[in-house]
Amino acid sequence: MAKSSNTGKSEPSVASIFKGRRWDQLELLELIDSTGSITAAASAMNISYKTAWEAVESINNLSGQPLLERKTGGKHGGGTTLTVYGRRVVGAYRRLEQEREQVLKKLALVIDDFDEYYRLIRGFDMKTSARNQFVGKIQSIKLGAINAEVVMDIGGGDTLAAVVTNDSINHLGLKVGIDVHALIKAPWVIVTTSEDFKSSARNELRGTVVRCQDGAINGEVIIELTGGKTVVAIVTNDSIKSLGLKEGVKATALIKASHIILAVYS
Repeated sequence: MAKSSNTGKSEPSVASIFKGRRWDQLELLELIDSTGSITAAASAMNISYKTAWEAVESINNLSGQPLLERKTGGKHGGGTTLTVYGRRVVGAYRRLEQEREQVLKKLALVIDDFDEYYRLIRGFDMKTSARNQFVGKIQSIKLGAINAEVVMDIGGGDTLAAVVTNDSINHLGLKVGIDVHALIKAPWVIVTTSEDFKSSARNELRGTVVRCQDGAINGEVIIELTGGKTVVAIVTNDSIKSLGLKEGVKATALIKASHIILAVYS
């Protein structure tokens, strides 16, 4: 993952990065940092390398700055470790967990059947099947007669523009400056390797292919953006071959503004 510079922008809260996520993803980050290897960390947790990478990419996309960085060369051939920011996030969240447990214990003493209420509250956490999830601040909102265009900054110099109804703007309470989640299903992402193209897609996210995995008919293509975030696309195996998609190839992810779903925590 690419290193980031200090932009002076406010970052998403630590809780928002891991909200609704299993604690083992935090342990995965800690193991990656201690072993210097995603492969070793995945093995220690008895999960596949692919599962580990998907977890890392998902968390990294929700962070204001990259949580991991790749190191090439050296005596042991390089590896992957947490950035300074990543270590601070992990440390802060571990402290947050400890404080949370103390609060829950105190609440359990004064509220009858607290466990029942707590299970219901936890169910409010957002869960989604969308492979791509980004969080960022709204830069602008342009209202039309029925629909509105919402532009959000997802970090690393990249932005996403979504088209939603005016009713959705009011329902979600969308305003310039607030954090919002963008959900994009992988089959909705179009991939091109051409630099000279015209497209009706409002969003063009440029980066480098870091992984391709063939399936029976379709394949999964992961593109890492310059800011360290990743975009996952599902394309046919024939398209992967015809476009020459493989690790290291420059590629652009095209996403229609109408294919982006916006969400906020209530």
